[in-house]
Amino acid sequence: MSDFVSHECGVALVRLLKPLSYYQEKYGTPLWGFTKLFLLMEKQHNRGQDGAGVACVKLDVAPGEPFMFRERNVKSNPLDRIFKELLGQYNDKVDSGVIHPEFTETVKKNFDFGGELFLGHLRYGTSGGYNLSACHPYFRRSPWSTRNLALCGNFNLTNTAELNQSLIGIGQHPVFATDTQAILEKIGFFLDEEHEDIYRYLRTRNLAGEELSRRISEDLDLTRVLSRASQKWDGGFVLCGLVGNGDAFVARDPSGIRPCHWFQNDEVVAFASERAPLMTVFDLAIGEVKEVQPGHAVVIKRRGTISEQPFTKALPRASCSFERIYFSRGNDEDIYRERQALGGKLADQVLKAIDHNWTDTVFSFVPNTAEVAYYGLMSAMRARRRDEVKAAILKASREGALTEPMLDDLILRNWPRGEKVVSKDIKIRTFIGQESMRNQLASHVYDITYGSLRAGLDNLVCVDDSIVRGTTLRRSILRILARLNPRKIVIVSTAPQIRYPDCYGIDMSEIGKFVAFEAVIDLLKESGRTELLADVYRSCREEVERGGSVNHVRRLYEPFTAEEISARITRLVRPAKIEWKGEIEIIFQTIENLRAAVPNHTGDWYFSGHYPTEGGYRVVNQAYVNYYDKNEGRSY
Repeated sequence: MSDFVSHECGVALVRLLKPLSYYQEKYGTPLWGFTKLFLLMEKQHNRGQDGAGVACVKLDVAPGEPFMFRERNVKSNPLDRIFKELLGQYNDKVDSGVIHPEFTETVKKNFDFGGELFLGHLRYGTSGGYNLSACHPYFRRSPWSTRNLALCGNFNLTNTAELNQSLIGIGQHPVFATDTQAILEKIGFFLDEEHEDIYRYLRTRNLAGEELSRRISEDLDLTRVLSRASQKWDGGFVLCGLVGNGDAFVARDPSGIRPCHWFQNDEVVAFASERAPLMTVFDLAIGEVKEVQPGHAVVIKRRGTISEQPFTKALPRASCSFERIYFSRGNDEDIYRERQALGGKLADQVLKAIDHNWTDTVFSFVPNTAEVAYYGLMSAMRARRRDEVKAAILKASREGALTEPMLDDLILRNWPRGEKVVSKDIKIRTFIGQESMRNQLASHVYDITYGSLRAGLDNLVCVDDSIVRGTTLRRSILRILARLNPRKIVIVSTAPQIRYPDCYGIDMSEIGKFVAFEAVIDLLKESGRTELLADVYRSCREEVERGGSVNHVRRLYEPFTAEEISARITRLVRPAKIEWKGEIEIIFQTIENLRAAVPNHTGDWYFSGHYPTEGGYRVVNQAYVNYYDKNEGRSY
């Protein structure tokens, strides 16, 4: 994705099922679980550069001793900073003789993260700014261990304002900062309720304080807490929580929009946003890793028992297809094959764009996340070329015209040619959040390999994984590619046209910033259909007011074919005042081919306009109202 768009957060949870002494004896370190958390987070570093946070709960801590800890960081390289700082503290205490690793009780007593239950979060902020207070995990503290809660997640909710109002309705004073705070307080309220219900019942049994606390911990039902707390949640989410008594949970939204995977053996239970990190860190086969089922919560009790149960009513599955196109790392076996298929599905459109000119075409990709799709396209192009060569050889053989020069021409000189044309010099986007500064520096992010094609002769086909705003194409990439003086530039998007806002995954709710929307508005004005703009505006306002589930914005696209919109996008992204006179063509994946390549992730609302929840329809209609009224900002 050459355009800058907010990414997805990443989560990790590790629960040790043996005493720390077991890991010291078997693996030579009492910090085995702590290091596994770090590795899970590092393997998901693609999912967050705005900040990182970790939490730990120690089991069986004596009264009066702290049992729950947290570290967060929002500086550059936050994950490295956190673990370097914590390991530095540990090593200093080892060197000074305060901690003796072989005596694990000294680790547990003197090192904050010398525990059995760990939580990690990698933040890609969509709300709440970039300061430390907006960084997960969030904490809710209490002198009762069963009312302490650490919470982190990978989510967007469409109705945070409604949730905050419901908190006000029960007498709370919520801080309108982030959706995380709203969820924390909602879960916390029902955690308190659960605690009080058990406490009142057990008080009638005249139990001693220590036994009372133990029984509350044993009887605490986190699935019931989540079921009561989530009744009005609308959005995509994976939530991970640690309770101070040692219980933990991971919950996934009922549509399965956000990803989460897990595994267990007799030593550990671990969760991560992506499957491949679990396989790598714990040396697992693919069949050993499971998905957290949509609408289910996996609960790990203090005593080590594990259950997966539904906590909310199931909805039709709509797992985010952008996870497969762009967000998740491509080393997962299924994602790798899907991205190859996405590239391969574009072969026919590309061949048409270059007029089957194999001799004078160079293939490449930008950015690096499009590399696997590029391999898929090249594989499909070679297959097409093999079929052509085979047919030509058979025909020439039948006609007695098969010659060595002909074979040289067919096989050696007319084969799909790939080059590393574009490279990314520096990761400016990973540490610059302000859009104005990003735009100023965008032209310096990418560079070209000079001499990688024949000036004035070769077409250049460049695979991109998706095109959202077209800003980087306009301001940077096309200008840079034009320096090579190709005869024609073809930009190939493995994703379809992004036409509608997202409110569950990618934080892109301002519809006026999408180049596909910009193109359709341009076409409507050019064709004298501006009355449709006002008509759709009125319909959107009415739909928002009545809380309906009709996407009226789709009507704006209906007068035009996808090809007409692509052609207009091509005109819009062509850089102004550029001396190069060659042709540009932008090609987008079809929705049909997307669904064929990624059959199990059917969430494609940003392409199709079909949303999995009512909140999505409210967002798309509100986004258009905001555009029409010239109001900037999120539409949810």
